[in-house]
Amino acid sequence: MSHSNIEAGLGGDATPRWYVVQCKGGESFRAAEHLANQGYELFHPVLEVQKKRRNKLTWVEEPLFPYYLFLRLDQVESNWRPIRSTRGVLKIVTFGLSMPVPVSDELIDLLRQHGEAKDDDPGQLYFRAGESVEITDGPFKDLKAVFESHKGEERAIVLLNMLHRQQRLEMPVAALKRQD
Repeated sequence: MSHSNIEAGLGGDATPRWYVVQCKGGESFRAAEHLANQGYELFHPVLEVQKKRRNKLTWVEEPLFPYYLFLRLDQVESNWRPIRSTRGVLKIVTFGLSMPVPVSDELIDLLRQHGEAKDDDPGQLYFRAGESVEITDGPFKDLKAVFESHKGEERAIVLLNMLHRQQRLEMPVAALKRQD
């Protein structure tokens, strides 16, 4: 058993397994990049979400687990020592007697399959039908409405109570925000 394996408190299993690495706040992308540059096999599940940026909706990548990523290591050949000092890494997650506990291959496979499945469901868009929204711009600013549907990428249909009945209005998606 090598010195680095003794330091990590590991046995002599040469079977590669997935382990959880905890990253410093907001640095999982940095940690993933630096670990990959060092030659580690890693899995950093991300998802694309719509966010408002400068009053426009844009797609951004966010980590599925904001402070974590997965590394595939074995307890004999893998060099565990540089992991903890890698930029963005806080520690390898341990349980009990400071022993890293592997994550099942099945879980990683399931996460990968879910990430690869491209779902065209409009429910993944920024607003969902029936959701309460506030109008943030234009002649109806500060009024509450109900989101009905998207009309293209940048337009939306909302239901607004006016004159004692619901009126359908089309407006820019950027002029809406979730009601607090």
